[in-house]
Amino acid sequence: MFRRKRQPRIPGLSVKRLIPNIMTLLALCAGLTSIRFAVHGLWREAVIATVLAAILDGLDGRVARLLHGTSKFGAELDSLSDFVSFGVAPAMVLYFWTMREAGGFGWALVLLFSVCCALRLARFNTMIGEPDLPSYAGNFFTGVPAPAAAGLALLPLICTIQFGEGFFDRPGFVALVLLGVSFLMVSKIPTYSFKKVRVPHKWVLPILLVVGVFAAFLVTEPWLTLTVLGTLYLASLPSAVSSYRRLKAQADRATTPPPAAG
Repeated sequence: MFRRKRQPRIPGLSVKRLIPNIMTLLALCAGLTSIRFAVHGLWREAVIATVLAAILDGLDGRVARLLHGTSKFGAELDSLSDFVSFGVAPAMVLYFWTMREAGGFGWALVLLFSVCCALRLARFNTMIGEPDLPSYAGNFFTGVPAPAAAGLALLPLICTIQFGEGFFDRPGFVALVLLGVSFLMVSKIPTYSFKKVRVPHKWVLPILLVVGVFAAFLVTEPWLTLTVLGTLYLASLPSAVSSYRRLKAQADRATTPPPAAG
């Protein structure tokens, strides 16, 4: 009598490796929920949902690395979530808010924003693990990342909530913002990534205090805090370009052989 050969049991996936993917899915749900709020004219809630999606997106990758739960599946899921949460959702929020008053031109601009976000994410995915990148390039993104671009695109709405209607809610102004942010996403302008920044021990406590103060202001004065945060990010772009060029020049000098003696 022949015994049936037992099939090898496939090991299950530990819960800790599922946590980053769960956070990514929550970010995706938050981005989609912002569209629902926009359909009903709940602009504050739509911005809050987008901010929540950005926070979850900023945490999922770091949690995955801490828990050793990184995977190709998670990377692909993260890109899809980013496109929906930061490429489609902000565009739809702005369209329902004010850009539909511009007719077909307004729709074309929100489409342009979404397309540029898709191109930016596709370029980012192709650059992951590229061996030819210099060491200093790990501290910079190429172009404005999708979550930051979503925040900049929603900045006119945030300013309108903070300062009132009359200027920031004009379709012409929002159109200029959409054009500028779309260009920044697909550009090759270096921007700070802060992923590989190591904080000296003496700066740990001051930074934690700053984070605490920022959290307090975010709760008590959310719209003013988000306005200041977006403005500071825009102000950091020239500094990032200057820092990147300086590091590149130093690396070029280090690799250039000295001239031969005559």
